[in-house]
Amino acid sequence: MSHPDILIIRHGETVWNREGRMQGQQDSPLTDKGAAQADALGRMLRQNGHLTSRRIHLSPAGRTRATAERILERPVEEAECDPRLLEIGVGAWEGQSLDVIRTEAPHLFTDDVAPFHWMDHAPGGEGFDRLDARCRAFLADLTGPAILITHGITSRFLRARLLGLDRAGFVDLPGGQGNAFHIRAGQSHELHPDD
Repeated sequence: MSHPDILIIRHGETVWNREGRMQGQQDSPLTDKGAAQADALGRMLRQNGHLTSRRIHLSPAGRTRATAERILERPVEEAECDPRLLEIGVGAWEGQSLDVIRTEAPHLFTDDVAPFHWMDHAPGGEGFDRLDARCRAFLADLTGPAILITHGITSRFLRARLLGLDRAGFVDLPGGQGNAFHIRAGQSHELHPDD
């Protein structure tokens, strides 16, 4: 399937990111570092012309809206909030630290278990099948160049599909905050203000 030119951005660092707590579909505000990440990314994207002629789609989470407003330097009323861009729901583990989750489910963190595997087994969580289905549905509805402001795992699932990888391919994709991924013609280029 052919997709339009897409820029995928993860929100800036939040209070819970800094504390090592899992947000999932809950929310916490941007830290000063997260605000600075969004500001720097916005400057770079404006200078490179990446913010023109693209529809803006964002997760309804407050952290993505705050990131979008800092990147665009304006309120984002014209952006399309889409719940399909929310982070994977991790159920009872939302708000918990990774240390607590490791204590509760050590079998999901052994050396022979893939990274992020625990998210697929969160009590009351969404799971990878449902996350993958909503990401594929979102991408199928895109009709032109777009900016997607989303979350870490959702970004990886979206990029895996755009790059023609199977679902398991999301694990090997780069992550991080304060960067963006430009996906065009089946190729990904990471954009970072320090480049």
